[in-house]
Amino acid sequence: MKKIVLIGDSIRMGYDKYVKEALADVAEVYYPDENCRFAENVLRFAHEWKNKMGAPDDVDLVHWNAGLWDVLELFGDEPLSTPEYYANVIPRIDRRLRMLFPKAKIVFATSTSAIEGAPGADFNRHDSNIEKYNAIAVSALKNTDTVINDLYTLSASLPAEAHSDFVHYYTDLGTEKIGGRVLSVLCEQLGIEAKDVRLDGFSPEKYSKDNIGF
Repeated sequence: MKKIVLIGDSIRMGYDKYVKEALADVAEVYYPDENCRFAENVLRFAHEWKNKMGAPDDVDLVHWNAGLWDVLELFGDEPLSTPEYYANVIPRIDRRLRMLFPKAKIVFATSTSAIEGAPGADFNRHDSNIEKYNAIAVSALKNTDTVINDLYTLSASLPAEAHSDFVHYYTDLGTEKIGGRVLSVLCEQLGIEAKDVRLDGFSPEKYSKDNIGF
């Protein structure tokens, strides 16, 4: 059995159970029971999540993302993380994950597209910033063998009905497309095959509103 770790924000929380069920016959899939939020949060807590998840040292692949909290704008202010900080912290996280999981392939997923202007002007994300920060992360990782999973381009191509709200994709269509892309990358990298998950009877992991967050 392959061993896979998923780390990321509430976008990950929409597909983690789907991926786990699809790979149940070929892989053990681990992920935190909380929203990993900011890139800084990943750097701070990755080692603690490893212990809480019970993830072993011989994990085969780590798929991670961070960025939607970093680009968040509150009350018309600038993004919560500056571009300079984001450019610095992304490779630090990459190195930390390699230290924690020395045998693992590393996959970085770009942040997904958001619906702008909702729920109000005091709380917003702009695709222009998401694109900018995605480009920063990809550039920061260019001298590594980290695989890039471009979830942004995929998500930006999806129709409005794939969204469950202004930032998430907790619909059957969103789960199929976002989760399906993650599965395809995992399977390609590890040489495994996923089984089908029936979406008409599928529900995401039972996270609460408090720990999903926006």
